[in-house]
Amino acid sequence: MHTSLPMRHIRSLWGGHVEIVIKAPPGLAQRALAAAFETLSQIHRLSDFHDEQSDISRINLVAHKRPVSISPQTMTALCFARQLTRQSEGLFDLTAGGRLVREGRLPDHGFSDLYARGCDALLLLPRLRVRLKRPVVLTLDAIIKGYALDQAVRTLLSHGVASGLVNAGGELRLFGKVEERIQLREANGGCTSLGAWSNAALSTTARSLALESPARTPSCLMESGGCDGAACPHFMQCPHAWTTVVAKEAWRACGLNAVAHNIPLKERAARIAKLGGRLISEGDVLSPKSITQGAMI
Repeated sequence: MHTSLPMRHIRSLWGGHVEIVIKAPPGLAQRALAAAFETLSQIHRLSDFHDEQSDISRINLVAHKRPVSISPQTMTALCFARQLTRQSEGLFDLTAGGRLVREGRLPDHGFSDLYARGCDALLLLPRLRVRLKRPVVLTLDAIIKGYALDQAVRTLLSHGVASGLVNAGGELRLFGKVEERIQLREANGGCTSLGAWSNAALSTTARSLALESPARTPSCLMESGGCDGAACPHFMQCPHAWTTVVAKEAWRACGLNAVAHNIPLKERAARIAKLGGRLISEGDVLSPKSITQGAMI
């Protein structure tokens, strides 16, 4: 007799850990997990901005001179990123790589121009080739982890796994009918329950406290809709210290999380909804006392 018990495997990726939890017969589960982690690793290699030989680095270095051949995975991720850039009217910026390099947040491999911007520079050509009209610096970092989670789920489903989750810390993809209670680990070390979810993707960002003047009066106490963000003395207790976006797919949830930080607080929920996501706000969360078990993001 074969039993199907939950299997939980964790591996290091993207500077952190990725966890996959599934319920399937042992032999099937082992094969599915191995294939899913290989999918994650492959996408990581292809999109790694730090690797000069990755697809994204080769595009940034030479595609303004000649077409560059890339993998189907990278081509799909670029299509999604360009789509979100256009839908958000530039709030999601596929060509933000130059700015991030200038700020020291990404490495400089000798790019020709760190100031050029504009998604119109990207040309997606037949036979999996890419060309740049001018030397912009692309980055997929804002969506690629979510895209990889989506592809890992596709791999698991193709191996006959009916339900489970793929958890990459701030990004989580749930598939199947089984509901999981989701816990958010706050910047101050506490936990908040986001309720029970199934067949959904969640992306969460939380910012640590960086206070310039602890005695400063936060603008949110002075005017309606004002927010000082990380400069606020009450930041650790503020429901806006973190942002969680729910969407059908993880790549969109990740991308919309990045977009949310570029939208004024009063307009944020409505704008995110128009782009295919749901912003979880203070009124949507449950008491930590309701937490039983489930995934932590």
